Amino acid sequence: MEGALAGYGIAMPVGPITILIVDMSLRRGFAFGFAAGAGTAVVDFLFAALAALVGEALSLKLMPYAIGLRVVSALVLLGWGAYGFLRIRRITPARRSESVAPQHYLSVFTQFLGLTAINPITILYFSALILGRGVSDMFTIGEKASFILGAGLASFSWQTLLAAFGATLHRNLSRRFQLVTSLLGNLVVIGWGISILLNVVS
Repeated sequence: MEGALAGYGIAMPVGPITILIVDMSLRRGFAFGFAAGAGTAVVDFLFAALAALVGEALSLKLMPYAIGLRVVSALVLLGWGAYGFLRIRRITPARRSESVAPQHYLSVFTQFLGLTAINPITILYFSALILGRGVSDMFTIGEKASFILGAGLASFSWQTLLAAFGATLHRNLSRRFQLVTSLLGNLVVIGWGISILLNVVS
């Protein structure tokens, strides 16, 4: 139960990764959104595993690099948002007969795995979980396994729901509305990047 709560706790708040998953499925359909969400869920699973198995020692080692991680994350979000504007013109109505190579899905999976891994929200969340919620005090293997599995499945289920939501919009909204939605989404991502940079320098 605690693992599931931890997984939903990191997955459900609206952040840049949430926006990007919805935008991916909005532009390209459920399969691409699912691949994006799966990449994010894998990182949440791995961070939950690190929290349960390594504990406080890992958190203390990461803290000196927190500012650098935030700067890198902000730059990636700014670059991704800017690139998103270049992709806007490619939004087209769904073509159900179109064949997509499996490596394209793998590319999206890898991109979102990387984006989530450097997202300071993910890193700081599990660091706080380690220090503040006593995850490192779990002694039995069963408790640790339950926490890790619960966090991973919770994140995966939520990311899949986001992909389904975006895919529904992809099928039912006009091209113009998809265009406006994607523009706003990329503006939000850029705004998050700027906000992270401002917090670093303030």
